[in-house]
Amino acid sequence: MSISPPRPKGPPLNALRAFEAAARLGGFARAAEELCVTPGAVSQHVKALEEWAGSNLFERRSQGIRLTPLGRGVMADFSAAFDRMGEAVQTLRLRAAPNRIRIAALPSVAQLWLSPRLPAIRKTIPNVSISVTALEAPPNLKREPFDMSIFFEDDPVSSGSIDVCQDVIFPVCAPSMAAVLGTPADLSDVTCLHDASWPDDWALWSKSFAGEAEYDTGGPVFSLYSLAVEEARNGAGVLMGHEALVRADLESGALVAPFPDQHVLERSLSITVAGLSVANPTLDTIVKALANAAGKRSSIFRQ
Repeated sequence: MSISPPRPKGPPLNALRAFEAAARLGGFARAAEELCVTPGAVSQHVKALEEWAGSNLFERRSQGIRLTPLGRGVMADFSAAFDRMGEAVQTLRLRAAPNRIRIAALPSVAQLWLSPRLPAIRKTIPNVSISVTALEAPPNLKREPFDMSIFFEDDPVSSGSIDVCQDVIFPVCAPSMAAVLGTPADLSDVTCLHDASWPDDWALWSKSFAGEAEYDTGGPVFSLYSLAVEEARNGAGVLMGHEALVRADLESGALVAPFPDQHVLERSLSITVAGLSVANPTLDTIVKALANAAGKRSSIFRQ
């Protein structure tokens, strides 16, 4: 009679993933955000792994967590392993459906910059299927199922990323409101609109161009830049425009730039392609089309 003795069990994959994310990101809360679970769940997974290993991987302190010597010693191996698993999943997905392109982008970029360019791309590549996910932070393209990401990135952009255009800001408003704006000092008589993602826009621009002028800094705040742009079109106030995101409205006349003063930020709109996706001809065509979409800036400012 054959004998099948019980075999020792390895730790759950979720426990390994929780440890790696917490170790790489430096905390349970940040790991939980990446893994889409609660910090408590990450803590429990790590505890289960520590119980299986018979030793602590983190030191718990009032200021947060810190890797133990054991945790530091194995962290790199786990990160490399999960990167390799992510690449294997990407390879499977790309080979199974090379014409299904998944793009991650900042919400404002997805709505105001990317979306208007998709019809032309679909016309050029009729059999392509493009999915767009709006995210507040760039995804890990080694782990997450995206072929490319489009975000604003501090200069200089990362090696391998494509610098599409510099981030340039300046006030924009509806044509009817522009009629009462002769100089930056006139901003004191109108409502200034604000975007929650870029709370320093007005301060950065006014420091260079508004001088001693005082104007409303407590105006309406919008969590979505596209909503702020819509309200600016509706004449609700003056918004600090990001050129890449308001160019279409400036060219159509829905918005105007009442002053010629532009502040160039030390960041750029950039496109990053997942390593394994570089050899995909469909994606290459899309990237080239988007990278060439910046155009010239000379004619969008009111003379």
